[in-house]
Amino acid sequence: MKKRKITFPSAFTVLFIVLLLAASLTYYVNAGSYAKLAYDKGSDVLVETFPNGEVKEPEATQATLDELKISNDISKFKDGSINKPIAIPGTYEKLEANPQGIREILLAPIQGVEDSIGIILFVFMIGGVLGVVTESGAINAGIASLSRVTKGHEYLLIVFVTFLVALGGTTFGLAEETIAFYPILIPVYLAAGYDALVCIAAIYMGSSIGTMFSTTNPFSVVIGSNAAGISFSEGMSIRIIGLILAFVITIVYIVRYANKVKKDPRHSLLFDVKEEIEALFKKDIKEEPFTARRVCILVLFVCSFALMIFGVVKLGWWFEEMSALFMVVGIIIGVISGIGEKKFVNTFVAGAADLMGVALVIGIARSVNIILENGLVSDSILYSLSNFVTGMSANVFAILMVFVFMILGFFISSSSGLMTLSIPIMAPLADAVGVPRDVVITACIFGQGLMSFITPTGLILASLEMVNVTYNKWLRFVIPLLGMIAALAVAILLIEINFF
Repeated sequence: MKKRKITFPSAFTVLFIVLLLAASLTYYVNAGSYAKLAYDKGSDVLVETFPNGEVKEPEATQATLDELKISNDISKFKDGSINKPIAIPGTYEKLEANPQGIREILLAPIQGVEDSIGIILFVFMIGGVLGVVTESGAINAGIASLSRVTKGHEYLLIVFVTFLVALGGTTFGLAEETIAFYPILIPVYLAAGYDALVCIAAIYMGSSIGTMFSTTNPFSVVIGSNAAGISFSEGMSIRIIGLILAFVITIVYIVRYANKVKKDPRHSLLFDVKEEIEALFKKDIKEEPFTARRVCILVLFVCSFALMIFGVVKLGWWFEEMSALFMVVGIIIGVISGIGEKKFVNTFVAGAADLMGVALVIGIARSVNIILENGLVSDSILYSLSNFVTGMSANVFAILMVFVFMILGFFISSSSGLMTLSIPIMAPLADAVGVPRDVVITACIFGQGLMSFITPTGLILASLEMVNVTYNKWLRFVIPLLGMIAALAVAILLIEINFF
């Protein structure tokens, strides 16, 4: 009798297990909430919302903030620097439990997809455009040309991609947008003799390192610094040093693995699924003439990403605008390719359909946060952890804060959400133990950054689903690197406290 092979569960199963664990927390963790403070621009008042639902509208003055023990400048609220409700220190209250049962668990993925519709549509548009570009033959021709140019120096693909993505991560929070890069770059890395993990690592770790060592990222460092009442430039110099060191460590780690795979494919963690992945991404790669039409298509395709980045950074674009951009780009490429209206539509729809699994993973990941929010346990976890680190020595406090924010980062995957909820609570604790507030900001981005390497509720499962790689393979690859970067993060924090 043939033995049945035991395989690691899919991304969907992993997420549903995490969803069930999150729902179980709502039965065992006390429900509770902090009062939240926001600014109403229309009425020029502060809106104070209490856990019991009561709402007050105190004057939008510095005196009001001082009375609420919020160490911030009222101008930060009025100019939009703080644009989300922040937690008010000392206002935590226990609430009546709101456990999430079978009905809530079943509805959560539906609500998660609904809440994530912006990024899901973006993913569909990317899939459609990629389908059209592939049909035109431009990708095959471009890969063949790039392989010839980098022959003998393929490692430059790793360095170049990781550097660019890390630069985007540290400056403007490039993260979700990188999902678009995998289908384009996987064939390039396979043609260079590497496996899919090398491509995933170059893109995902580039983004993770960049956002973890943020310099001007408006979604983490800027929002967090505003919430703490300090300038985001405080602590930037040591974070830049950390970014450089983390980039070097990451590159050396990925290149060493890549070279072993290139020398002997049996060293690949994906060797058992090598043929399956190559069948998906490498089966149609062949020499194609690099005609002027195909060059034009690739140039337009690449320029669309440059325009997307410009729109996000300078024009305040979000997923709606990015989706519209790629819809237009897809139509223009369809016209240039000359494939005809009917074939264009069918190809675009088929390309979008190929990413249906990725879209669903994104929605289900969001459902975990919905369960925790509706179960009223996120604030309770923050309250318990804040009490845990109270009264410690400066060095111990800073180190434990990294692990505290790792835990919080699992439950609150949004960097801006984590900053606005936790920093108003954690910053005063830093004052009490003699730690500069910029250290708390650094600890927050370090903790959430480290958790982003592995958390199922983040982007990693969507990224792996994009290229049919299971979660356990990624864990085997990234855990040693996680340990190295964690050690670096702790060292950077201790240096920041004692020497900066």
